[in-house]
Parts: sequence; structure tokens; C-alpha cells
Amino acid sequence: MVRRSRDLVWVPTFAVLVAFAVPWPLWGVDRVVAGLPVWIWWHVGWLGLSALAFRAFVRSGAWERGMGLDAEKRNAGEGDCGPDAATDGGPDTVIDGCERR
Repeated sequence: MVRRSRDLVWVPTFAVLVAFAVPWPLWGVDRVVAGLPVWIWWHVGWLGLSALAFRAFVRSGAWERGMGLDAEKRNAGEGDCGPDAATDGGPDTVIDGCERR
């Protein structure tokens, strides 16, 4: 499996997302905003940021490379599950090693 050097940027990115998932800077703060404690707003914002980071991660193709899949081959319609592997046998049919669900 070949890793691109830009894929390695995701390691520290997700490490930071995990490290700040707990609202360390807000420990001991009793402030309330819009009826909820500030640390809950921290979580809401952090979950949104994490979702955007994961979306960028998947769109960059790093997910497929990390899982050992060839994104270019799959997008070109080549390989086991290309458009030529259409099935008529139902949703769980396996034809030529291509499982459709």
C-alpha cells in the first residue's frame, strides 16, 4: 500500500480533534449561554468541525488508500464492482466476486 505524503497530514489533524474533544479549557467554567452550559456548545461546535474534517478526509481519497482500495480504478468503473457487474438476482447477489447490497 502506497501512502502519499499528504495523507500523513491527517494523523496530526485527527490527533488534535481527539485531544480537544474534551473541553479542557472550559473545566471549572459555570457560564451558561442560551440555556446550556458553555461546554455543551463546545461539543456541538467540535462535532461540526470533526464532521467537516472527516468529510475532507474522505473526499481527499485518503480513506480509500488507507483501506487498500484503488479510488481511481473504482471511479473509472474498472475492477470487480464496475458498471459491467450489474446484477439481476437481488440485493445480496454475488457475481464474479462483486457483492451487491
